Formats: sequence, structure tokens, C-alpha cells
Amino acid sequence: MKRVAVGKLTGVFGIRGELKCRAVPAHADALVAGASFALGNAPGARHVRCSGVRRHHERLLVAFDGITTPEDARTIAGSELFADIADAELGRDEYLDADLVGLRLIDPHGREIARVVGVQHFPAQDCLVVDPGGALVPLVKAFVRNVDVAGGTIAVDLPEGLIETV
Repeated sequence: MKRVAVGKLTGVFGIRGELKCRAVPAHADALVAGASFALGNAPGARHVRCSGVRRHHERLLVAFDGITTPEDARTIAGSELFADIADAELGRDEYLDADLVGLRLIDPHGREIARVVGVQHFPAQDCLVVDPGGALVPLVKAFVRNVDVAGGTIAVDLPEGLIETV
């Protein structure tokens, strides 16, 4: 089954095994007590069950069954949390990472300039990782004109020099 990234465990918090979590904005509502997550997107990735979620100042803190000490928490700190796609609801202009990988970036004249090889989630915005060169293209309306998953393209109007053209 396909999975979608919902957050990243950025570090240990306190003495009870809680972890700081940076949620992927489009899927932050998936981070709830009782939900199960894969630690990574690889086949056979370890699964954890969320036992609690709370806010501490501007930070999201999560707890997991069986993770009760800082030492336990350190074993999963740095992991990305993935939920099964069936559990994720997409809004308008939201896409699964897996749907974007492989799409061709085309310029305003319809010429292919790159291919999406991955998606990175940052606090300010999500970015497409494109070849050649692994450049990052911010997934924002200022640059992205249209996403056509069925047609296999993402129409973009990028500033000169953002990526090396083919």
C-alpha cells in the first residue's frame, strides 16, 4: 500500500519519551492518538502507534506506545512518519508525493526542462526535487502554473538560473 508523509520526528522532548514533531501541513490532521504510522517509506518499515499528541508552545509533541524513555525516543528521532494513503484526505491542489514523482516540468513554451525525482517538505513550503542536479523547486503558485498528474506534467514559470535546463 502507498503511504504519505505526515511529519518528521525532529528530536526528543522531556523524560517521558515524547518527541518533537514537524507536521507536513497538508496532512497535519492525521497526527492523532490511536493512529498508526510507518517510520519511513521503505518496505518493512517499523510501525508505531501514537498514544498522544499535544502542543507545547508552538511545538507539536507526540508519544508512542512502548516509547517511554528518552533513550527509547532517541531510537526513532529523525524518522519521517508515514500514514497509509487510505487514511489521508487530500484537498484541492494537494497531491501525494508519489503522484508527483516522475512528472515532467515544462516551461511556458511546453518544453521539458526537468523531471521530478522527489518531494521535500520544509516548514515554509514543499519543494520538488528535480533532475538534472537535484535542484529544489518551491511548490508555490508563483512558480507552478498547473499540475496535470494524468498528463504527466507540471507547468512552471521559473526564474532564470533556478535549475539547469536539459
